[in-house]
Parts: sequence; structure tokens; C-alpha cells
Amino acid sequence: MPTKMNLIKSSVVVATLFNAVLSSSSFADNNIETISAVKSTLEESAINISQKVAEQSVENNSKADLMAKLEKIDFFSAKFSQKIFDESGTELQEGSGQLSVSKPNLVNWETKLPDESLIVSDGSNLWFYDPFVEQVSVYTLESAIANTPILLITNNDTKLWQDYNVSQLDDNRYLIEAIKENSRVKSLELAFERSDSTEKNNISEKLIAFNILDATGQLSIISLSEHDNETNTDLFSFTVPEGVYLDDQR
Repeated sequence: MPTKMNLIKSSVVVATLFNAVLSSSSFADNNIETISAVKSTLEESAINISQKVAEQSVENNSKADLMAKLEKIDFFSAKFSQKIFDESGTELQEGSGQLSVSKPNLVNWETKLPDESLIVSDGSNLWFYDPFVEQVSVYTLESAIANTPILLITNNDTKLWQDYNVSQLDDNRYLIEAIKENSRVKSLELAFERSDSTEKNNISEKLIAFNILDATGQLSIISLSEHDNETNTDLFSFTVPEGVYLDDQR
């Protein structure tokens, strides 16, 4: 993706070339049609570059605004309800459970219905436990983030966010899109609720919903309720239960 500075430099180059063409009287006298064509091309290029600079600026502002909101959230725990739809919009499944998030890189995502499962990020590894098949799979956090974008809300590392574009849909909704074409998760939409505390100048940002679109076109719509901001660090450690098979992918 071109940086804002590179785009500005390109714009300067276009302007320089344009001036050089116009200042060449011998060229202008003998090549009126050529000058007209060159002028049109250069003007179009300048417009395109200006548009790209503006788009890049908007995207950077949206990302900065979102990261500022996320920076205010150190910990939360909430009940979630989930609906999953296929590419055609047919509902495949409903589910519910409890989601807890803390910084940095800590997640406990427990699904209770329709089937039990548990995802735990302990800050270094991501554990996925399926009690039904009695198996635990573990991945490095770095490799897991690409396919578990909800982990983005636990980390404000700008290097991590470089793999995603951010656009602001309205005052409290943001769309995060993966830049890499081979990403299993294509986009993550976050919705916030802003509330003013009774304390002066204390404004809180509460995540109330998020949607996940994967590479197959499957859409998960997740709503959060009954938020609890009391930290419980025990949620973010995982021990493989006795007799359960460990699939170590680290």
C-alpha cells in the first residue's frame, strides 16, 4: 500500500513534469495535440494521486480513532449470543456463552450452546478445547491472530495493525478488513456504545457487538450483554485436562 509521503512525492513529480512540458516552447509550437494529450494525462494522474492521498488520510484517521477507543478498554467480560449464516444468508446455527478479554492478548471465549468449546489466549499461546472429541489444539499467538481477529481488540501494536485496513461506518461502528488475500478471516466489524460516567470527564467505550466474515462467505453475528468490568486473571490460563489429546501446532 502506498504511503502518504510516497503519494505526495509522486504528486510533486507529476507537477514538475507538467510544468516542464508547458515551458518547452518548441515542443508546444509543433505538438499542440501531443501537449493536449500529455496535459490531460498529467491532470488525471494528479487528480488520482490527490484522491489516493485523501483516502489514505481517512483510512489512517479511522484506524487511529478505533485504536483510541480500544485503548480505553482494559478488561471486560460479557455474555454473548451468536448467529451464523452461510454465503446465501441461510442461518446455520445459533449459540451463546461468555466472552472475557484483557490486555495484552488475553481472551477467554467459552461457548456453552449448542455445544461446549473453549478458546483461551494466555498471552503467548492460543488454546482451543473441544470437550466432545476430548482434544486440545494449541497455536502460537502470532500465527493465531491472523485467523482470530478478535484478538486485535486486546493489542494496540501498530505493527500488528499494519495487516488490516480500517474504515469508519458511523460514529460507533468500524470495519476492519484483512489486507492479505489468503486470510481466513476477511473482515471484522466492531460496534461500540459510548456512555458518560457520573465522574467528570470520564467517558467509557463499551463493545456491544461484532461481526466476523470468513473466506468462505460465512458470517457470524455476535451481540454482547451483561458486561462485567471486574478483572479475573484466572480466566486466561489453561491446563490440558487429564486424558485429553494435545494437538500441538506451535
